[in-house]
Amino acid sequence: MANLFELPRYIAVEGPIRVGKSTLARILAERLNAQRVLDPDDNPFLGQFYEGQRGAAFPAQMTFLVQRFEHLRSLDLAARSQRAVVADFIFEKDKLFACLNLNDHELETYNRFYDYFREQLPSPDLVIYLQASPEVLKKRLRKKNASGEKAINEEYLHEVVKAYEHFFFHYTSSDLLIVNTSEIDFVDRNQDLQELLRKVSEPIKGTQYFLPLASEEAASA
Repeated sequence: MANLFELPRYIAVEGPIRVGKSTLARILAERLNAQRVLDPDDNPFLGQFYEGQRGAAFPAQMTFLVQRFEHLRSLDLAARSQRAVVADFIFEKDKLFACLNLNDHELETYNRFYDYFREQLPSPDLVIYLQASPEVLKKRLRKKNASGEKAINEEYLHEVVKAYEHFFFHYTSSDLLIVNTSEIDFVDRNQDLQELLRKVSEPIKGTQYFLPLASEEAASA
């Protein structure tokens, strides 16, 4: 069926680590022939932070802040550009982690830079927030077994999940689609992926939730 509305020009996918952000962003970018913007992953201080080294949080966070700003500042969203953009992060994500990891004095300095950068960046037309329980994320971390992520402890993972839930409960800057991935697998189950892509191709206004048909049937059984 042909689309009867204009698809969002700027889509961002968000959620905690190992929830599937990069995978979904890649699929969407391929389907829409869109420019893909990747969350930076070459932070030289990140490993030290995960290992709990004292003083590593502030340089790690400031490095991410500058990298994310530079990535998003380069977006071409002018009317003359016909190409959509799909990012696997939103800029506000950086402050979410800063509030978790920095002390009050560090956060005061961080906020000065964050506010200056934020006012120069556009907001997405649509944000897709991928949720999952800490238990599911921990299993996916073990399965991925990435060297830099082995030091992530369960307590920190719970804090991250709670911070995302609180942030998006109050989020109003863009239209928002919330997808709980604890019960679906759009990576390995094509039916889940096709239903999610079909949902994204429909008009989304305000905050909406995605629940695949298979999950609905299981819930009512």
